[in-house]
Amino acid sequence: MTGRRRAGSAPAASLADARLWIVDLDGVIWLSGAAIGDSAVAVSRLRSHGARVVFATNNSAPTTGELLEQLDRLGIDARPDDMASSAQAAAGLLEPGERVRVLAGEGVREALADRGVVESTDGPVSAAVVGWNRNFDFDSLSGTAMAARQAGRLIGTNEDPTHPTPSGLVAGCGALLAAVATAAGLTPEIAGKPRQPMAALLRERFGFEDGDATVVMVGDQPGTDGRLAERLDIPFCLVDSGVTRPGTAAGGVPLAARAPDFGHLVASVLADGS
Repeated sequence: MTGRRRAGSAPAASLADARLWIVDLDGVIWLSGAAIGDSAVAVSRLRSHGARVVFATNNSAPTTGELLEQLDRLGIDARPDDMASSAQAAAGLLEPGERVRVLAGEGVREALADRGVVESTDGPVSAAVVGWNRNFDFDSLSGTAMAARQAGRLIGTNEDPTHPTPSGLVAGCGALLAAVATAAGLTPEIAGKPRQPMAALLRERFGFEDGDATVVMVGDQPGTDGRLAERLDIPFCLVDSGVTRPGTAAGGVPLAARAPDFGHLVASVLADGS
């Protein structure tokens, strides 16, 4: 990125001119479906200001419809083309007609079906796909690891070690993926934030190029959301309402702004830009 603006180097006031806000869901908009602060009001204020607000999540378990329904329950209107998930990024690593073993939630199954990829529980497969889910036991681990070992390919929707909930952090997809990868003896391909497949999905779906200072990434994890913003060379805003807690370091990720939650972030940005 020599000679280019570093992600996050724009002053906070310039964020008010952003035309596209890419916002994480878990830890930013909600925790286990419960709204965080004035997140719905923040989305409405940005849209009234003329910005497009879209969503990018590493949570591969829900379907697109389920995510949109949850946003609607919070008073946030969104369409399928306003949503990008690690499940969709993972599906993009496979070709239509390929057969795969799946250990994941319905969001992954939906994305694979939309791609024309066939789920199989017996016979040869070209890969195994692992996503965050709550139906993870010894038999499913062993079967998925065996399929991955025989195929020589393991795809993970993301490598987040934890997932934020109102009662604290629980095991994330990265913890489940590590178990399968260890048993399979393979290094997994990672699709979600901050990896290249998710970056490519965001560029294509939301229509922007690297280094566009009018595009802003908002998230609660510097290691995923922040590093993806660096990869895309766009400003990153950190909120302390999910995985990252107030007062903790940002891990060397450049920050365009930091706030207790999304509502406070937007209020500050629009006030500074008025």
